[in-house]
Amino acid sequence: MGNCCEGLCNFFGRQKNTNVRISLPAVCFVWQIAMIILFGVFIRYDDESDARHWAEHKKSHNITSDIENDFYFRYPSFQDVHVMIFVGFGFLMTFLKRYSFSGVGFNFLIASFGLQWALLMQGWFHSLDHTTGKITIGVESLINADFCCAGSLIAYGALLGKVSPVQLLVVTLFGVTLFAVEEFIILSLLHCRDAGGSMVIHAFGGYYGLAISWVLYRPNLHQSKRLNGSVYHSDVFAMIGTLFLWMFWPSFNSAITDHGDGQHRAAINTYIALASSVLTTVAISSMSQKRGKVDMVHIQNATLAGGVAMGTAAEFMITPYGALIVGFLCGIISTFGYLFVTPFLEKALKLQDTCGIHNLHAVPGMLGGFTGAIVAAAATESVYSREGLISTFDFEGDFANRSVGTQGGFQAAGTCVAVAFGLVGGAIVGFILKFPIWGDPADDNCFDDEVYWEVPEDEETIPPVLEYNNHMIHKHQDISESNFSVEQS
Repeated sequence: MGNCCEGLCNFFGRQKNTNVRISLPAVCFVWQIAMIILFGVFIRYDDESDARHWAEHKKSHNITSDIENDFYFRYPSFQDVHVMIFVGFGFLMTFLKRYSFSGVGFNFLIASFGLQWALLMQGWFHSLDHTTGKITIGVESLINADFCCAGSLIAYGALLGKVSPVQLLVVTLFGVTLFAVEEFIILSLLHCRDAGGSMVIHAFGGYYGLAISWVLYRPNLHQSKRLNGSVYHSDVFAMIGTLFLWMFWPSFNSAITDHGDGQHRAAINTYIALASSVLTTVAISSMSQKRGKVDMVHIQNATLAGGVAMGTAAEFMITPYGALIVGFLCGIISTFGYLFVTPFLEKALKLQDTCGIHNLHAVPGMLGGFTGAIVAAAATESVYSREGLISTFDFEGDFANRSVGTQGGFQAAGTCVAVAFGLVGGAIVGFILKFPIWGDPADDNCFDDEVYWEVPEDEETIPPVLEYNNHMIHKHQDISESNFSVEQS
């Protein structure tokens, strides 16, 4: 038994080899070929994107103009969400001084793979035609695929700088799969409402990444401490990501809500909550420093917490001042998390959270889910009207007789399901990633682009005027030295 344990320790403790010349191309090629085959077998255009079916659809629904196509309603929101996924999340990851290539580049990689796998996974659960065995996709499918990717990108934030690109693809493969399952349970079986994904995206993605990071704990990560931080220009780049996310978050929370008042209300509530969280973030950040200075880490992250927490309740009648309260509280909670909770988690629970996703996604997402449960349970006909309640909470079909109190209970249960899927699924994936076959860096080699990227050499560029002045200084020195030599002779 002792020999067996010793053998396992030696196996998992082998020296790290970051050469991914075979594994990374192999995974990319094999998985992309698999996507081509699976798309060929299952994926087809839906009625509004297929040439023959759109003509038939117009006739059967008395549509006289192509402007009624869902594309023209949804594409602006899709554009905004797509920018958030690739630019917002990508640049938010660039705060580390020597890890900007990986922050943007690996975000690009896993989102590009994830959206393909998400179209399949979500299609099998939500839009599979059982008579033909085909999945039909349209512009709303693209939005949902981006949402699905967001869960894995959030998880990447906890692992930033400590894993290989092959490991990130594995995280995405399992993350998208788990997301599709928990989303089906929460939205279809429990019939929860979660337009902006506080539960299914942020709570799940946050706890999924935290569980993986906990399993992959690195006791000697302090050996890379010199690179685990920012410099002036890297914080500026990360702030660009923050601003893109902040500006487009109203589109994120309203993208897949029903047309009409719900979508309109979701954008308003998110807009207000985000603004509120900025002021409280700045306030707490300034209060925490002796001279009242503001920490850029807080501004890059905690200012977004209001948008995360508003995801579930965005389309509900939470009222404008209610949205302000949510943003107000989440800005405070998130900033306190960066100040006190993140250091405590690393010290007490051995949880290394590079980007602080616990404070930006996990906790605000969970709070957003429970906020949605409270607002749903408090809904009344005098505020919504009977038709408004049916429209907002989709009380139709099997759920026509559900009360708002019951709906609130299911909303709370949905939040618990998302957290449980994240924690359990993340722990399992973490143990898979512990196998020393993925090319992850050693503890003294983390947070460095040079491990997986061709990095250009740093060159100190001198402005032309300074270069000329320096040249003239050296020239005058040479003349003086020559004159001195002549005088001596």
